[in-house]
Amino acid sequence: MNPSRADRLQTAAWAGVALALIGLFYALAPILAPFAIAAVFAYIFDPAVNWMAARRIPRAAAVLLVILGAGLALLLLLVILGPLIYREAIALLRRLPDLIELINQRVAPLLMSRFGVDVQIDAASARNWVSENWASAQDFIPIVLGQLRASGSALLGLVASLFLIPVVMFYLLQDWPRVLAGLQDIIPRPALEPTMRILAEIDSVLSEFLRGQLSVMLLLAIYYSAGLWLAGLDFALPVGVVTGLFVFIPYVGFGGGLLLAIISALLQAQGWPPLIGVAIVFGLGQLIESFALTPYLVGERIGLHPLAVIFALMAFGQLFGFVGILVALPASAAILVGLREVRKAWLASRLYLGDATTDIPLQ
Repeated sequence: MNPSRADRLQTAAWAGVALALIGLFYALAPILAPFAIAAVFAYIFDPAVNWMAARRIPRAAAVLLVILGAGLALLLLLVILGPLIYREAIALLRRLPDLIELINQRVAPLLMSRFGVDVQIDAASARNWVSENWASAQDFIPIVLGQLRASGSALLGLVASLFLIPVVMFYLLQDWPRVLAGLQDIIPRPALEPTMRILAEIDSVLSEFLRGQLSVMLLLAIYYSAGLWLAGLDFALPVGVVTGLFVFIPYVGFGGGLLLAIISALLQAQGWPPLIGVAIVFGLGQLIESFALTPYLVGERIGLHPLAVIFALMAFGQLFGFVGILVALPASAAILVGLREVRKAWLASRLYLGDATTDIPLQ
């Protein structure tokens, strides 16, 4: 068999394996959520484990310390923010009719005079709806807990998933060096060097984006919470945290946080000062994110365009559900590196260069 035919057969075989893996992933997507979550967290915390292991801490002990630290941090965040967000969401719902009346009195006349758009919302109906559903809104958490208790299988599945995530994380972090060594052993020797180079580039792109973006999210959550608090916003902490956590979705985090902050400022009914404060905080936040945090912590070399990130999250979410959202960025990084390799091979090909051996006449 000549080399070119062997290469084509090998390429077809690898393509078939990739398609089979995608099909298997699609079929098993409903049960893969805890494994995907554990894999994402394991990838994020692997440098911390390696750092401790390099300082003569046994790897198993380092993994346990990282998992316990991450679990305690997440539990503390839930304990602090959960009741606060719930309480302030109830307060926001109660004051919703006041916001509708404010829109009818101030915004609707402006839209009518400037654009000829007649916007009138029935505030009385909204007030009646809130009063009718007020009791059920306050009892939302007990209702959810009651439904979980009534549905034993759902509660059992939730508990099993929560227990499975740290277990999978432990084994992934503990065995990661052996997994990498095993992968190197099964790769054909002629393809070892280019394969490891591509995998290293994927890891570089993904780690720089993911870990840098997590740092940006944390710093922006602190900035927006503190800035909105100084601006006198009542809902500063939940709005700031939500804005920071969703900033990994380009434009969605900033736009959603700005909308929540404007609504909160309007509900305070204190005139222009809270709105001006919100505008200043979000304007400075966008400048800090665009010109300081993102270039320094994430880097310009990644090449994941914001629109590509949005499309990947939506496309993978549509195809694979919640698991698809979790793996959207790793898959996008792999696809990006693959496209770079295809472009490099195309630019070096005889067809592109117009070599005489291709029998394509030069113009």
